Amino acid sequence: MAVLLKGADVVSALNERMTKDVESLKSRGIPPTLAILRMGGKPDDISYEKGAVKRCETVGLSVRSIVLPQEATQDAVLQSITSLNNDPGVHGILILRPLPKHIDENEVCKALKPEKDVDGITGTSLSGVFTGSGGFAPCTAQACMEILDHYGVDCAGKSAVVIGRSLVVGKPAAMMLIGKNATVTVCHTKTVDLPSIARSAGILIVAAGKMESLTKEYFSPGQVVIDVGINWNEEKGKLCGDVLFDDAEPIVGAITPVPGGVGTVTTSVLVSHVIEAANKLI
Repeated sequence: MAVLLKGADVVSALNERMTKDVESLKSRGIPPTLAILRMGGKPDDISYEKGAVKRCETVGLSVRSIVLPQEATQDAVLQSITSLNNDPGVHGILILRPLPKHIDENEVCKALKPEKDVDGITGTSLSGVFTGSGGFAPCTAQACMEILDHYGVDCAGKSAVVIGRSLVVGKPAAMMLIGKNATVTVCHTKTVDLPSIARSAGILIVAAGKMESLTKEYFSPGQVVIDVGINWNEEKGKLCGDVLFDDAEPIVGAITPVPGGVGTVTTSVLVSHVIEAANKLI
């Protein structure tokens, strides 16, 4: 039976530290504040926003919600970002994506000040992850690292496989694993004989984007598996990961559950980035 790498335990440890940091900042007259920019009322966006607000409130962080109509123009979005960029009372900005199709996301990302980019979407932030020169990593990728750190998983010298090559998870997670001295292989839809490569990993991070697509032939005894996927399974009526949990759990050494794993930690990482951004003002 695998050890469950529960996100709640990681969040509890982070919250304890972050609450003290927020109190320290407030005592210096700096109430750390996150601005959340949302277009329209998509249920997924609203759900994520509620979760982020709740996590912020838990540690005493202030939140401002800016809601634009779904049909708002590109200029209106850019003006909102410029206003938040120039507001000294806002330390971090979260833009809920994907944006409507008529909005150029690249232009929106470029408009955001890197020092307020707490979700790691600007080129400056991403280059910082790849060069080790600072900036904020994408929150989900860092959440994977927080889980490994909390549970004492030593990456040095280990073979790590990342399934997925997006800039949100796969590529930054691979670079962060390299920073922990792991030997990393990045796999994707064109990878030949993916199951055997996955089985060879000591640490397996799965961001395949396809529900329960990794079955028992992908796993080997003793592996640490981080399942990033969050999918709604209509047939089962519940959230599921990219890993078929019932196949993997009897084989591997440790695994994150879905729900209750990486997603639980992601919003806490976001909050920690806001606190870090505010601390840079001291």
